[in-house]
Formats: sequence, structure tokens, C-alpha cells
Amino acid sequence: MWILHSATMLPAFLLLFLMRTSISLSEAMSRNEKNKLRNQVLEMFDHAYQNYMDHAYPADELMPLTCRGRVRGLEPSRGDIDDALGKFSLTLIDTLDTLALLNKTVEFEEAVRRVVADVRLDNDIVVSVFETNIRVLGGLLGGHSMAVMLKESGRMVWYQDELLHMAKDLGLRLLPAFNTSSGLPYPRVNLRYGVRGPETRTGTETDTCTACAGTIILEFAALSRFTGDPTFEAHARRALDFLWEKRQRNSNLVGTTINIHSGEWVRRDSGVGAGIDSYYEYLMKAYILLGDDRFLQRFNTHYASIMKYISQPPLLLDVHIHKPLLPARTWMDSLLAFFPGLQVLKGDIRPAIETHEMLYQVTKKHNFLPEAFTTDFRVHWAQHPLRPEFAESTYFLYKATRDPYYLEVGRTILENLNRFARVPCGFAAMKDVRTGSHEDRMDSFFLAEMFKYLFLLFAEEDDLPFNVEDYVFTTEAHLLPLSLSTASNSQAPPLVNNMAGEELDDSNFEWTCPNTRLLFPDPAFPRNLRKPIRSTVDKSCPRPTTHREPGMGRPPLRAQDFMASNPEHLELLRRMGVSLIHLKDGRVQLVQHATQAVSAIAAEDGMRFMQEMMELSSQQQKEQLPPRAVQIVSHPYFGRVVLTAGPAQFGLDLSKSSSGMRGFVTVAEPYNGCSELSNGEIVAGRIALLQRGQCMFAEKARHIHKAGAIGGIVIDDNEGSSSDTAPLFQMAGDGRNTDDVTLPLLFLFHKEGNILLEALKEYREVEVLLSDKARDRGTDGAEEEDCSTEEKDHTSPASLEPVDQSQLTTQEQTTDDSVLGQESVQPAEGLGSYVSVDVGEEPAVDGDSSSQSVDSLMADWQEDLEAFKQMEKDEL
Repeated sequence: MWILHSATMLPAFLLLFLMRTSISLSEAMSRNEKNKLRNQVLEMFDHAYQNYMDHAYPADELMPLTCRGRVRGLEPSRGDIDDALGKFSLTLIDTLDTLALLNKTVEFEEAVRRVVADVRLDNDIVVSVFETNIRVLGGLLGGHSMAVMLKESGRMVWYQDELLHMAKDLGLRLLPAFNTSSGLPYPRVNLRYGVRGPETRTGTETDTCTACAGTIILEFAALSRFTGDPTFEAHARRALDFLWEKRQRNSNLVGTTINIHSGEWVRRDSGVGAGIDSYYEYLMKAYILLGDDRFLQRFNTHYASIMKYISQPPLLLDVHIHKPLLPARTWMDSLLAFFPGLQVLKGDIRPAIETHEMLYQVTKKHNFLPEAFTTDFRVHWAQHPLRPEFAESTYFLYKATRDPYYLEVGRTILENLNRFARVPCGFAAMKDVRTGSHEDRMDSFFLAEMFKYLFLLFAEEDDLPFNVEDYVFTTEAHLLPLSLSTASNSQAPPLVNNMAGEELDDSNFEWTCPNTRLLFPDPAFPRNLRKPIRSTVDKSCPRPTTHREPGMGRPPLRAQDFMASNPEHLELLRRMGVSLIHLKDGRVQLVQHATQAVSAIAAEDGMRFMQEMMELSSQQQKEQLPPRAVQIVSHPYFGRVVLTAGPAQFGLDLSKSSSGMRGFVTVAEPYNGCSELSNGEIVAGRIALLQRGQCMFAEKARHIHKAGAIGGIVIDDNEGSSSDTAPLFQMAGDGRNTDDVTLPLLFLFHKEGNILLEALKEYREVEVLLSDKARDRGTDGAEEEDCSTEEKDHTSPASLEPVDQSQLTTQEQTTDDSVLGQESVQPAEGLGSYVSVDVGEEPAVDGDSSSQSVDSLMADWQEDLEAFKQMEKDEL
């Protein structure tokens, strides 16, 4: 065994964790096959990088669906996500050391010259301290490390530390955020003016996430040791010291959100995912990079508590820091996928294998890791912004075990990226993993991290331009040299919260590094760990339960039969003491006053009707959430662009169609589709494009159906609307029987509709596939059974998606189209039973929901919604 007490042993420390084993655990992949996959990674990187440079640079990010750059302020705001954008060519800086690692030396040198010549950091713009640190400061330092390495080998002799000078300039611009009594940084800073108050949207925040404050030390310490200025490292250490001091002393866990002034925990849930994740990572890696034993002591103390309370192999579930035996949520978020990789560095391989296998099975079930998924492995939040954490853990497990199984996992990642995320102008984030629909988004971390880890997974040692084990990976996969551990930091000023003399009980861990050869005496050991987890995930698709009646009696009007436009139904409501109120925004609301019913029996009927309506609203909320897909399958898209579409309550149900509806599109005349079509001979046999407005959706469907269309797509006329920012809704009928409409009708918001219209303008003949989910290119459309499409069995609030989960469905009845939207239910003082309802057609009633009051449902949905919003603030 190796005993570690000094920084001089650190390279051996890392080498030992990542050493080769001589045991063949399964059938090996040939070198030729690995080379093919390595070359595929390089081709995919080139596709993403070149499209960024061609269509987006100098913008921060590429918008791969519309083939242009995302410039903050020119695109609709995405909220806190946009705080990563600072008009500093984010993607190029984030990609610098990836270029060097992938042997693209010419491109790297050109990129460094561009950054030095073009990038400005004194922009009057508010940015996230956390994101700017890990992406931009880390990118500049990683680029500097690579430039120095190349210069020492005789290339880039012109380089005079320009990237390092830019890094110090940026570090100084971030420092004002640390001017707090606690030392915890403000979450945002203005690059030009620092923290100046409300006029710059800075200095007013009180809270930050634990990861946001605790993921500074690697970059700031590296900056201090590269430049000889100890100020940066001192501030990062002070923030870490404060977080450690504020841990819950009984559980030794930290919460997700903390008050930067008082140190009080704002959110007391604790896990290893969003909001906390990289705090733990940086404690371990700060020890590796800096050689300070305190960081390892703290990490191991936290780790022991994680394994005691949070780890429930193969699951990692959040708990309350003060009551760690109580779970805080019933779902997991995708950011925890980094944790098996961190466990490899820790040397705890068994739980790493188990959690990774669970994540892999969820990936195979849904093609990608959803942003969140439930403990029975169903989709909870359906987005996937091409996160690299699962690929990261795959790489580290392969390095630790040399099990070829992980090469096959990497192959799966590659195939899914090419099949489902690749578009003509790059790779697009998944808006919904169930449908395969896309978001016009390619985050910088996709180039900074994903391709690094995949290249390293398939590369042989002689493919690499340098020894990666001489470097530590930051949370953004930037490369910092381990030689910084010996750099002098003797000039560091004393810290307010310096805990050099702290005494910790280190009996819960050993100061040793395990020999990976001894971890797997039986070659079948990893396989035996994985097998039961695979079976558990495969069996996690229970059949829908039998619905039961919500009440013993049967009221004269059932909720699922109710139509707001039917006078007889309105009279029955009046007799039961139920009023229908038309709100100013076009919604309708039902309110019951039992005293206004014509009899006690009628009042009971009214109560049952309202109960049914509550259940029906919650059920329709669940049923409407999975959207449909419009997939452009003709040249040059070939199925690589998938647009999120809303379904209709009538016509062909695409979720019950194995092949969907495929056809060429044409614009209906008149475009609104509110009268008989004048170009019926052109529309016949095609999918008609229609504009929203002036008549009901069902009326539009009947007109194109009469003209012989095989399907229809309604495009929103509200300029700027997008499924990125607006909740999806269903198109409702017009109160009449719609059995005569047998074609599929889908709804696209304005932004997605414009993508389709622009394609039609440019290529004239555009073929699309209307379906419940995107189909793999080059197949017959047959799909493997996917639990995520079985919406009928969502019986828990934890299964709902993040689209306005605090809201029940309503029907808008206007002179325009009838739309099933998602609107808030607001309590009205002095009213009896009330609910905003969907007055559409006959969805099934979920019997389980009758056991929950609408208040408890609302509370659960609100809790999930707040958690999702906080997750976006933390690390999206």
C-alpha cells in the first residue's frame, strides 16, 4: 500500500487510482474497434466545433436548430441559465484545452490567437460567479497550461502567457463578489462594475447554492500559484472554511442553499446532485492538487455521512440534514451522475459500479439521462441538455477496472448522440427524451467535457499528446497541472476562518490508496454487481391499476361528460349549487356553494362532481404533459431536427400509432384554415400547415380533412412564443362530436413553426413525421417499449414534469381557438369548493388521486416546481 502524507506523492496517488489491471473481466474490444470509435469522437467534435465557429463565433453559444449564435439580450431570456453568457465567446474559451487534448494543435493555436485578439472581459453584463469561474477562468487556465506545454515542446514559441494575463484580469473582476462578512461569494457579479447594487442586478442576493460557493478553490488556487498572487486562493479557502464550519454537526451533511450573510441554511435538503455536487468533488481534488490534508479530512467526513444516509445502492436519494433518516424527495437529478467517477478517485469501486449501472440502464431506457427520474426509473423532468457527467464516470470506471464493458457503454453514448441529438448545425439538446424533440441549445460544456471524456475512453496511450495523469480535471474538465502542488504559496495572508489547528476524528477512513488489482479477484465480480440492477430497472414498468369510482353514488352529470357550452349541463350545475365563472383572461372556474343547491341530495351530487373535476384536472395535467414530435426527415435534415409539438384532444392519437404520420408539408390557403381550402388539390395527400386564429381548431381540422390532407400542423401566430419558455397545451374540440376528424393535428409555437416554415422556404419539398416520439433515422420506425410513454400509470406527484407543476388545467373558451392550457388555481376568499377545470373530452379518471385533496396535490406540485427552479438557479 501507498501511504500519502505529502504533496510530492500526488502523481503516484493519481496513477495508482487510474492504473491498468491485467485481468480481463469480459470480452476485450479490439484495438481496431477502439480506434474507429476514437475517430468517430473526433468527427463528432469537428461537427460541433466547426458549426460553432462557422455560425456562432464570437457569440457565447451555438443555436444548432436555427444555425446562429446565441447573444444575450437578442434572444428570449431563459432566466438564470443565461447568466453563464457574458459576451466573452464562452464556447471557444471552454473548448481550448479540448482542442489540445484531441491533437488539434493547429486549431488550438488559432483559437488562442482568436481569444487573445477578440475576447473582451470588461463587458457591462451580469454573470454567474460559479459558471464564469468553472467555464471561463477554468478555460483560460486550462488553455494556458496547454500553451505552456506546447511551448516547452517547441511549438507556439510566440506565446507570452497572454491567456494567464486574461485569467488574472477575470479573477480580479470576480473578486468583488467575495466581499461579504462570511466570505461566501454573491452568486452574480457585473464584469465591469462588480457588485454595485440593484442598478446592476448585483449585491441584493442573500442566497447561493453550496456548489456555487464551494467550487472555486481549484481555479482560484491555480491562478494564485501561476501568478504568485495569493489573494485568489485565500478567498476560495475562506469560502470553503465557512461552508465546513456551517455543516450540520450531527449528520456532517451540508444543505443545498445557504444565506451568504448569516450562514443559515435556506434549503436543508442534502444530496450529491444539483446544488451540492461539485463542492464534494472540489474537496477531494483540492487535496490532490494542493496537498492540504484538511481537504481530504473534510471530504472523508462528508463521504462517510453520504454513504450512511444518502447512498441506498444503487440509488442516491436526498435527505434532510437535521433528520438524515428522512428522505427529502423521491427522484434523482442527472447531475449526480458524476458521483461514481468521484468514488473511483476515492477508491470505493463497488458502489461506483452499482450506481453507474443504474444510470446506464436508465440511459438505455430513455436514450439519455433525463434531468430527473423517479426511484422506479421513470421520467420526472424530461429535458437532457447533453450533460457529460455520465460519460465522465464511465471513463473513470474504465480507467480503474479496464473492464471492456465500459467501452460498450461509451459506444452507446456515441450512438445515441448521433442518432438523436445530431442536427445539420451541430448537436441539439433534448427538450424531451420521450419524444426526441430538440431545444435550440448546445451548451459550452458539451465541447469542453463530453468529447474529452469520450476521446480519453477510446484513446490508447500513444494517441495522447501528453500524460493526462500529470493533470487534475476540474468540474468543467479543464486540465490543471499537478506540478502546482509544489508551487510556493508562503505569501498567503492569514485567513479569518483559518482552521489549521482543527482536530478531526479520522478513524472513519484510512490514509491509503487501494490497489485495484485486489478489488476484483473474481473476473465476474463487476458483472455480478450489475446483473441484479439491470433486472430491477427492466422490471420497473408496472401495468396501470384498475380505476375505481370516486364516490358511492352517481351524480346526474359526470365530470368527464361536462361541456361548458352545453345549456343543459349549465342548468344541472346550477341545481347542484355549482357556478361557472368566466375570468378576465378567458379561463373558466367552477365554484360550489352547497347552500345554493336545490336540495341536500343535489348538494351532495355537486360535491361529488367537484371531487371528480379535481381528479379529472389532475389526471389531465398528467396526460397532457408528454408532448408530440414533428421530425423533419427530408434532405438535409434526415430526421435530425425534432420540434416539440402539442397534441389535440381529437383526431388520430399518435401515441397509439406505431409508425406515426409521414408526409410532405404545404401551406393551406387560406392560411388560417377557417374556410374551405382554395388549394385543396395541392393539400391532398399532404400535411397542411395552418396559422392559429379566427376559428376553432376542430374547424381547421375539418377543412383540411375535407381537402384530403393526411395531417395538420397549427403554428402559433403569437410572435416569439416558444416551447422553451411557454408550457405546452392540448388543442381542445369545439363542443361538438369530433369523431369525424380522423387525421392527426399538432400545434407548434411560433419559434418552432418558423423553423419548419424556413425549411419549406429554402428546400420547397420538406417531409416530416408526426409521431409521439422521434424515430431513429434509417429504421422502419419500430420502437423498443419505453416506460416513459406509459402515462396512464402516473399515480404520484413525483412523476409529474416541471412545466408549471403547481397549476391545474383549464379551458380557454374564446372567439379564437379552444386551448387546453395550464393556468394557476388561485384561492378566492369566501368561496366554497372551487377548481379551475378542463372542460374537454373523456380522459380516464385516475382513481388513486381521489385519496388526495387538491390542496395536498397543489402543495406537492409546488414543492417540485420550486425544486426545479432552484436546480436551474444552482447549476443549469
